[in-house]
Amino acid sequence: MTATRPAPVTGVAAEPDDPARGALDRAVARLRELQHDEGWWKGDLETNMTMDAEDLMLRHFLGIATPDGDTQTARYIRSRQNDDGSWSNFAGGPGDLSTTVESWVALRMAGDPADSPHLVAAAGFVRRGGGLERARVFTHMWLSLFGLWSWDDCPHLPPEIMFLPRWVPLNIYDWGCWARQTIVALTVVSALEPVRPIAIDVGDLRTGVGPPPPARLTSLAGVFQRLDVLLHAYNRRPVRFLRERALRRAVRWILDRQEADGGWGGIQPPWVYSLIALHLRGHDVDSPAMRAGLAGLDGFTLHTETDEGPARWLEACQSPVWDTALAVAAMLDAGVEPDDPDVVRATDWLLDEQITGPGDWQVRRPDLVSGGWAFEFANDSYPDIDDTAEIVLALRRVRHPAAPERLAAALDRAVTWTTGMQSRDGGWGAFDADNTRTLVERLPFCDFGAVIDPPSADVTAHVVEMLAAEGRTGEEPCRRGVDWLTNAQEADGSWFGRWGANHVYGTGAVVPALVAAGVPSRDSRIRRAVRWLEEHQNDDGGWGEDLRSYRDPAWIGRGDSTPSQTAWALLALLAADQNTEAVERGVRYLVETQRDDGGWDEHRFTGTGFPGDFYIAYHLYRLVFPVWALGRYVRRYVGDRYISGSGVPNPAVGKGAR
Repeated sequence: MTATRPAPVTGVAAEPDDPARGALDRAVARLRELQHDEGWWKGDLETNMTMDAEDLMLRHFLGIATPDGDTQTARYIRSRQNDDGSWSNFAGGPGDLSTTVESWVALRMAGDPADSPHLVAAAGFVRRGGGLERARVFTHMWLSLFGLWSWDDCPHLPPEIMFLPRWVPLNIYDWGCWARQTIVALTVVSALEPVRPIAIDVGDLRTGVGPPPPARLTSLAGVFQRLDVLLHAYNRRPVRFLRERALRRAVRWILDRQEADGGWGGIQPPWVYSLIALHLRGHDVDSPAMRAGLAGLDGFTLHTETDEGPARWLEACQSPVWDTALAVAAMLDAGVEPDDPDVVRATDWLLDEQITGPGDWQVRRPDLVSGGWAFEFANDSYPDIDDTAEIVLALRRVRHPAAPERLAAALDRAVTWTTGMQSRDGGWGAFDADNTRTLVERLPFCDFGAVIDPPSADVTAHVVEMLAAEGRTGEEPCRRGVDWLTNAQEADGSWFGRWGANHVYGTGAVVPALVAAGVPSRDSRIRRAVRWLEEHQNDDGGWGEDLRSYRDPAWIGRGDSTPSQTAWALLALLAADQNTEAVERGVRYLVETQRDDGGWDEHRFTGTGFPGDFYIAYHLYRLVFPVWALGRYVRRYVGDRYISGSGVPNPAVGKGAR
C-alpha cells in the first residue's frame, strides 16, 4: 500500500565532517520515499500470534476458511515459534501460555499433526506453565466455540447490562472504548454459548489441575465469583422477553458503530467478536454487515515470505493518522520547510480525516463540540486525544499555501475538543474523560489487558505540550496538567509510559512538555528525570527498555538499545539542555546504526497496547523518531539548516539555537 517514489532531500548537502546531518538527510529522504501518493504514512503494525490464530479460528467458525489461507497463516505462526516451543507476546520476550495455546490450536486446525515436533514442544511448554486450565478467559472462550472447553467454566456476562443506566456501576461506558466494543459483542456470544465441534483434541495441553480456590466472600473478587454462579444459572433460564430485548439492543449497538471499512474501532478484538455476534444473531456471511466486516479484515492482512514459502499475517490495527502526524512533526524538526509539498499533501490528508461527528466520548462530555482525530483510516466514532494533540502540534507549524483559513479553523476546533476532554483529576486519557472506575477490573471476565482508560503521563504530556505551543500555559487546563504530571513522577525521577515502552517513553514525553510549559531546566523535576536517563544509558550510547518492565521492576530502564527509544531519551535531554556528553553518545549510536537506505533496524517491540499483556512494534517508529531527535540536535548544535531547498544557510539557526 505504500508508494516508494524517490524524492530529493530539501536542503543543503551533508558536509563530510558532519555525520549527524548526513544521517538526518538520508533519513528524511527515506521518510519521503515512504509517503503514500495521497499524503499519508503508515508503517506495519506487528503484535503477537493471537491475532493470526484467532483470524484462522474465526474463519473456521464462520465456515469460510480456505486451504491456502490456513497454509499461509500456519507458515507465519510456525515461523515465530521460540526454541522452547512457545510463542511470545513480543520479540525477544518470554513465552506466553495463552498465546502458545491459541497458536497450537490454530496449527492443529490448519492440519499440523499433534505429534509433529513443533507441536509436541509447544504442548510441553503449556503443561509446564500450568496447562490449558491456566489460560486466560478469552482463550477459554475461543476454545469453547469449538467444544474444546466448557462454557460453564467461562465467566458469564449477560447482555442485560445493555439496560444499565450510565450512572450505575458496571454499565458499558465504565469500560474503555476498546474494551466496551469487545464486551458488548461478547455478551451476545456469552448468552448464546455456541459450539461448533471440530475433530481435534486438546488433551496434550491439559494437566488435570483443578480451578483455583475461590476468593474470600468478604473480598470483591469473592463476591463477583459468587455472582458469576448466579449469572450462569440465570443464563440457563433467562427472562425470555428481557433477554431478547437485550440481544436486540446489543446487536443494534454493534451495527450502529460499524465503520466505513467494515470494522469496529479499527482494532481486531471488537472486530472479530462483533462478526461472531452478528453471525449468531442471523447475519450470514453474505449479509452487508458481515461482508463489509470480512472484507475489512482482508484489508488488514499482509503477506510475507518465510523459509517454508509465502505466508500471511494480520495487523491488529493500522496507524496511518498517528504515523502521519509524527512524520510531519519530524520533518519540520528536521528543517523541512513548512510549505514543502510533501508536508502540505500530508496536511490536506489529515484535514480530511478530522472527525466532526458524534461518539461515545459524549457520554461524559455531551456539550463538547467534536473535532478530534482517530488513530486509523476509517474510525469515525472514537477520536484519540493523543493523536489530536500531536496533530495540532505538527500542523500549527505548517504554512498552507492554499487553505490557511481551513487549517486554522480545524486546529482551533481540535484544541477546544482536546482541552474539553480533560479528566477531573487534571490529566488526559486516550479516548474518554473520567473513564476511571476500577470496579470493572475486578470482574472474573477481565483477566487480560487494560479495560479502563484513566489519564496517563504520556497522553497528558502531549496535551500539555500542545497547550504550551498554543500559548495557553497560564490557563487552568495547562496548569492542572502540569500539576498532574508533577504528581505522577516516579520516585526514581522517571514517568510511567502507558502507550510506549515504558519509562523511557514516558520520560521522553514529559520532559519536553514540562519545559515547553515553562518549567526551568534546573527545576528538580527535570534534573531528576535527566539523572534517571543518564543512569540508564547503555554502553553503546543508546537507550532501551524491555517490555518485561511492566511486570518486573528489575527491567525498568533496562534493555537492548533501539533507535526509537534512543530518540525518546534524546528528545528529553535536548529539551532539558543538560548533559551534552550523553546526547553526543546517543547521536553517535543513531549515526553508527543507520542503514544505507537511511532507515534503522529495530528488532524489539517499543509500543504498548495493554501494559503487561499486549505489545506493538510500530515499524515507522524506528525511522520517524530518530529523524525527530536528529533534527532537533542538528538545529541546536550544527546549524546551516535548510531554506526552501535553496541550499542557503539559515543565519537564524546555529550552534546553541533552540
